[in-house]
Amino acid sequence: MSRLTVRLLSAAWFACFVLISCSDALPQETFVSRVVDGDTIELIDGRLVRYIGIDAPEIRRKIAGHWVMDPQPMGLEAATFNRTLVEHQRVRLEYDIETHDRYGRLLAYVYVGDVMVNAELLRSGLAHLLTIPPDVKYAERFRELAASAHAAHRGVWATR
Repeated sequence: MSRLTVRLLSAAWFACFVLISCSDALPQETFVSRVVDGDTIELIDGRLVRYIGIDAPEIRRKIAGHWVMDPQPMGLEAATFNRTLVEHQRVRLEYDIETHDRYGRLLAYVYVGDVMVNAELLRSGLAHLLTIPPDVKYAERFRELAASAHAAHRGVWATR
């Protein structure tokens, strides 16, 4: 084999290694292609992100293996609010201890500029607090936001 062939093969192998490594890397900044619901988004690369620390009302459920629209109270409002914050926007993802859930979704705190979307959904009352250790970096802040929304009868708390 000539030196040129060896160099080209080495360069190709390195490029392949870098591409594979980059595709497996956790994105820090990316774009949102669509909002799935109040607490889940799809990134431009097709990966799903589940917001850490919150649980928004559902808009769909699975019946006989098929997803059907069956929104819980305030589910559509949560999804719409999430959409206004992040859809087609550049976002920054901050990870805690665990980076993926049991469904393979990324787990992250999601920011648009300086605004943490997870916190805004809690503040607006469009999500419940859902703290799952070990991902508890902002648990106290989230508890305060949820309590404030509850006391002010915002969002899901307005109907109770």
